[in-house]
Amino acid sequence: MNALLALARLIDTINRRVGQAVTWLVLLAVVISATNATVRKIFNVSSNAWLELQWYLFGAIFLLAAGYTLLKNEHVRVDVLAAHLSRRSQLWIEIFGVLFFMFPACGLIMWLGWPFFMDAFVNAEQSSNAGGLIRWPAKLLIPIGFALLILAGLSHLIKCIGALMGRCPDPREVHAGKSAEEELADEIARQAAQREAASQQRH
Repeated sequence: MNALLALARLIDTINRRVGQAVTWLVLLAVVISATNATVRKIFNVSSNAWLELQWYLFGAIFLLAAGYTLLKNEHVRVDVLAAHLSRRSQLWIEIFGVLFFMFPACGLIMWLGWPFFMDAFVNAEQSSNAGGLIRWPAKLLIPIGFALLILAGLSHLIKCIGALMGRCPDPREVHAGKSAEEELADEIARQAAQREAASQQRH
C-alpha cells in the first residue's frame, strides 16, 4: 500500500503542476480575446488565427485541467442518496464509479481520440477558415487530457482504498484554501511588486 500511495502522490504532483500551468492559460486567453476585440473595433482588422487560438486555449483549459479538478475534488457530484450513507459506503461507491464508469468512459474517449489526432497530424490538417491554424495540436489535447484524467482517477482510487484501510485521509474531503483564480491573482500581484521594486532600485 505504501508504494501505491507513493504512486498516487506522484500522479497528484503531475496533475497539480499541469493544473497550475493551465491556470495561466486563462489569463492568456483573456488577454488575446480583449486585444483581438480592441483591434477589430479600432482598426477594423481581424484574424481567424487569433480567434481559433482562443478556442484552442479554451480546449486546453478544459481538457488539461480535468485531472487537477478531480484532485481538488471540484467536479460536480449528484449525491442526494449517497450523502445519507455511511462514510465507508460512500468510499465504496467512489471505487465502483471509478472502476466501472470513469475508467471505461475515459479509456474509450482516449482510444478514439488518438487516431483522430494521428489523422490530422499525418495529413497536416489545416483549418477550413482563411488564415486559420493547424488542427493537430487541438486534437492532441483530447488523448492527453483524458490520460491525465485517468491518472487522476487511479490516484483517487488508491486513496479511496487507503482511506478504507485507515492509511490516508478521505480524498473526497474538500480542503479549505485559495481557489486557482485567487492563487493566480496573488502570483500576478507578487510579480508586479517584484518588477516595481526592481524598477525603484534602478532609479
